[in-house]
Amino acid sequence: MKRPILIHPDPRLKKVCDPVSDVSDELRALAEDMLETMYDAPGIGLAAPQVGVMSRLLVMDCIKDENETPRPMVLINPEIVASSDETNVYEEGCLSIPEQFAEVTRPKLVDVRWIDLDGKEQQETFDGLWATCVQHEIDHLNGKLFIDYLGPMKRQMITRRMQKLKREKARA
Repeated sequence: MKRPILIHPDPRLKKVCDPVSDVSDELRALAEDMLETMYDAPGIGLAAPQVGVMSRLLVMDCIKDENETPRPMVLINPEIVASSDETNVYEEGCLSIPEQFAEVTRPKLVDVRWIDLDGKEQQETFDGLWATCVQHEIDHLNGKLFIDYLGPMKRQMITRRMQKLKREKARA
């Protein structure tokens, strides 16, 4: 089931999420809903607070080529355990900040540890777009948005656009 995506500014997007204590059927259903919502948007990542759930859960799939097999991933309580000194710059966007993009510099490689839907611990090194995406989504779990990496003027400008967008949607 597709879920509505919160639009910035929303106080829930600025809160630190609680760790998931139990991999339940309810959590699995949420992960399924989040993947459906992410693919429909369309996006490559979605964190639970973006659908109003304050839990440390994210989904992502950075396979964009239609000829490649999708790789949907569900990360529960993800944490970055190591990151490279080498950085990458990607033009980032966010489903909670529609049609706004900005270049963000992040570590090129990150080692991430998480729990999967079977309750098993996983660890993987992510590179390139995958590394950027997982860092962006983990930021959401910590109440941080990609615009928080920008200068105050650009951040204010984007926030004003989002306030206007929300007013227009409320009138519609």
